[in-house]
Amino acid sequence: MNKWKKTGLAVTASAAVISTAHIINQMIFSSSVVKNLTNKETRSTYKWKFGNISYTISGEGSPILLIHDLKSSCSLCEWDRIIKSLGRNHTVYAIDLLGCGHSDKPNITYTTYMYTQMIQDFVINVIHKKTDIIAQGDSAPMAIMTVYSNPYIFNKLILVSPQDIKSALKTPDKMCEIRRYLLNSPVLGTLIYNICMSRQKLNSGFVLKYFNNKNSISQNLIDTYSENAHLGGSNAKYLFTSTECHYTTVSISKAVSKIDNSIYIINGSCDTTAIESAKLYKSLNPAIESVTIENAKHYPQIEQPLKFIKNIDIFLS
Repeated sequence: MNKWKKTGLAVTASAAVISTAHIINQMIFSSSVVKNLTNKETRSTYKWKFGNISYTISGEGSPILLIHDLKSSCSLCEWDRIIKSLGRNHTVYAIDLLGCGHSDKPNITYTTYMYTQMIQDFVINVIHKKTDIIAQGDSAPMAIMTVYSNPYIFNKLILVSPQDIKSALKTPDKMCEIRRYLLNSPVLGTLIYNICMSRQKLNSGFVLKYFNNKNSISQNLIDTYSENAHLGGSNAKYLFTSTECHYTTVSISKAVSKIDNSIYIINGSCDTTAIESAKLYKSLNPAIESVTIENAKHYPQIEQPLKFIKNIDIFLS
């Protein structure tokens, strides 16, 4: 067999592999959203400069803004178990961050600064009033930086299992650039993303990192997170690329120490890493209050919603 035939066979085989991977990707995206678990009838849209932001409004009273964890599989559904209770005394705004849920997922580099602008614009143009914020996990830095940069449009800041201050210091390196190039590739990058966002991987993360009680991890919960991760097709991977390559991190030590707004940290008692992290937050700003909720881990609002609401009511009263 001459070299041209060998080259032709190699090209044909590569094309077949790429075609098969593309078909697999399409099947995964289609099957993951078929149940339509996250499409709430009460959704509204804020037309922001980088894309449409999906959000819900409920309740009546002083405004409170809920910001879910900064992961491609997360959305405002994270707050479903507490929104009704919060709405007894507050007008509750729950958003899907850009790149998440039913919000647009543009092919851009997602950064804390971008999200800081987004939150500030949302409060000014949609809420129109000074508001409280509850931010979860890796979204804590964006909430902190937003309050730090414009404290006059915010009241109290509640951080739920906030990202560790040391983790927030990570910055992109050469390996991150390689990963970014790989993840952004049309077919292979999308396939890698789908593997990372498979139901098996999501369930493993829930069991090992995010939930204390396995009974809290229902099939419906896994399906909801899987649907969030696959809405918008392959565009869903761009936030994942930015978080994996540390474009969404920022130094928050100075902001934490300088903020005059009241800050409250809520952790699950079974999340020892988060509890240690809270001590560092408090060492930077002794005025910070913190509480642990028994029998919960990273998502106390899902595992222990009644205890969670009780603590929120105490802090906001």
